[in-house]
Amino acid sequence: MATRRALLSVSDKTGLVDLARGLAAEGVQLISTGGTAKALRDAGLEVTDVSEVTGHPEIMGGRVKTLHPKVHGGILARKDNPGDAEDMAANGIEAIDMVVVNLYPFEEAAAKDGLGRADVVEEIDIGGPAMVRASAKNHDRVAIVTDPSQYESVLAEVTGGGWVSDATRRALAAAAFRKTAAYDTAIAAWMASQGDGDVDFPDRFTVGFRKELECSYGENPHQRGAYYRQIGAPQHLLGGVEVRHGKPLSYNNLLDVDAARGLAAEFDDPAVVIIKHNNPCGVALGDDLASAYLRAKACDPVSAFGGVYAMNRTVDLALAEHLAEMFVEVLWAPGYDEDAFEVLTRKPNVRLLDTGGEPVRPGNPGEPVYRRVLGGVLVQDADDVREARDTMSVVTKRAPSDQEWADLVFAWKVAKHVKSNAIVFAKDGATVGIGAGQMSRVDSVRIATSKAADYDLPIEGSAMASDAFFPFPDAPVQAIEGGATAIAHPGGSIRDDEVIEAVEALDAAMVTTGHRHFRH
Repeated sequence: MATRRALLSVSDKTGLVDLARGLAAEGVQLISTGGTAKALRDAGLEVTDVSEVTGHPEIMGGRVKTLHPKVHGGILARKDNPGDAEDMAANGIEAIDMVVVNLYPFEEAAAKDGLGRADVVEEIDIGGPAMVRASAKNHDRVAIVTDPSQYESVLAEVTGGGWVSDATRRALAAAAFRKTAAYDTAIAAWMASQGDGDVDFPDRFTVGFRKELECSYGENPHQRGAYYRQIGAPQHLLGGVEVRHGKPLSYNNLLDVDAARGLAAEFDDPAVVIIKHNNPCGVALGDDLASAYLRAKACDPVSAFGGVYAMNRTVDLALAEHLAEMFVEVLWAPGYDEDAFEVLTRKPNVRLLDTGGEPVRPGNPGEPVYRRVLGGVLVQDADDVREARDTMSVVTKRAPSDQEWADLVFAWKVAKHVKSNAIVFAKDGATVGIGAGQMSRVDSVRIATSKAADYDLPIEGSAMASDAFFPFPDAPVQAIEGGATAIAHPGGSIRDDEVIEAVEALDAAMVTTGHRHFRH
């Protein structure tokens, strides 16, 4: 069965003329609307306006063009259905065999700064999705083409046999429904961001994603992997980020980049964050990035080898020369001085990510966190509490000194990003011991203090933070005996008084934060 009539109505004109010219060469009648029809006529092609088909002009500034029985009847008419054939004959409807539609660029409009609500609403396509869904529903007869990437293969089938194969029509229909679902998801997300509707854990919701990057494999070589950005999100991990040098990003790289980005965003002073297997292995502040790097690396120089690094300042030559001596997987920074870039690019494999001068991103305000479980998803608010001294309470007789306070706040910020059970020792704005991911909080303390001893770090007089409360005095006592003089934890244990008494007996200071930072 030959393709006789095609309706084309697109916002993205990429490849349009070549497709239409190929269809016309096969004797296909071209029906079109507005700007699409003009583009085809300008290319010298014969086009039938959709208003000639419907017998009705476009109205309401183009809001109503294709919403007409002669269009939708022509699309939805089933082949070999006598009743449909009778209705078509009675109403002067001719079959449409192919529909080429891409939708108004709603996402781009919603993302534009300063564009008013009414202007964004005008970019909500109505007729386009209606034709796409109608065509996809009737894929037994109609080919629905929704993306320029499909033009070449579809045209090859038409020119090869006059008709688009059953298998291709089914694949096109599936792609079309994904397209309209994603489109509606973007609209719903935008309306929710405007404060419209119930956005706090509704009974049902849809989240759409668009593929940005194909990974060579997933977490392990036997797993496939890819990176998708969330449709409608104001920003995403790689949005506006240029990979200026190095090998392609891997799945594990992206996990660690996100962890590094989130922790670096906690600090205003020059900071260096080193991530390994999604955990910080060194974090430090400094007067400049080079000094911060040396102190961050000192926390665990073995684990820093092959790590992912994030900085909240432009990488300069002094830092680059230090980094050139290390094996680094990824660097994430708001920029690179020219001489620093020249030094770093001598290493062929290091991936240099540049956010284009943008500050490190803390995340999208109000964006929930999703975790997949079997057949479902867990949803929660982001743990986006911004930590500060004035949110903590002193619970011991001795209050922390100013330096202890600074180190407590720093350690508590880092602990928020360490896998539970998390213990962080810090001194003078640098981590000096990190215990991560242990089932016992005592073991996390033991690991952190042993790391400090292994690398001869100045743990004496340090501050220690725990991501959750102490159910017994054993862990804080061990931390104080290891060198800590001040401790931060959420508080809230039924044995808080017993823990405080043990800490006071060792002349240490303790503060409670009032909230915990579990990270599973």
